[in-house]
Amino acid sequence: MYNNRGRYALLIAFGLTALVSVYYTQYELASILGFFFCFVIWSHFKHSSVLMASKYYQNNDFVKARALLAEVSKPEQLAKNRRGYYEFMQGNIALKDENFDKAEYHFQLASRYTVGGKNQKAYVLIHLANLSLRKKNKERAEAYTKLAKELAVTSRSKDIINKLEQEISRL
Repeated sequence: MYNNRGRYALLIAFGLTALVSVYYTQYELASILGFFFCFVIWSHFKHSSVLMASKYYQNNDFVKARALLAEVSKPEQLAKNRRGYYEFMQGNIALKDENFDKAEYHFQLASRYTVGGKNQKAYVLIHLANLSLRKKNKERAEAYTKLAKELAVTSRSKDIINKLEQEISRL
């Protein structure tokens, strides 16, 4: 759970400490530090700053969340569970900015990955249905609503789906 600067600082600390350990012939310690060095590199590509961004996102600090999500240079390399959250947050931030095409793109990607439980996946589909309604695409809105209805668990999500169905019937 580090941002890029924190990871780079850890890499430098582990690397320098490993070099000092090799200099003092502490090969066991150097190998453990080398393992930690490799682990930090692996976590940089597989997890990046998504977890930190989600903490800021949940606290409605979208500026910091956006900045941390921008640190992810290659989202396609993220672990599947992180990629879903990454796309979900990007989609919601795009909605806040009223960039509906970008939001739809990110929600489409989020629907392909695990986002959490069934209810979280239902919210992704609700967003997609809402965006389809905005474009007056009744068929897609109905399809997304049907899928969301199967996944919805909470009463709040079911209420939203009922409202969407009413809006679809008006088209």
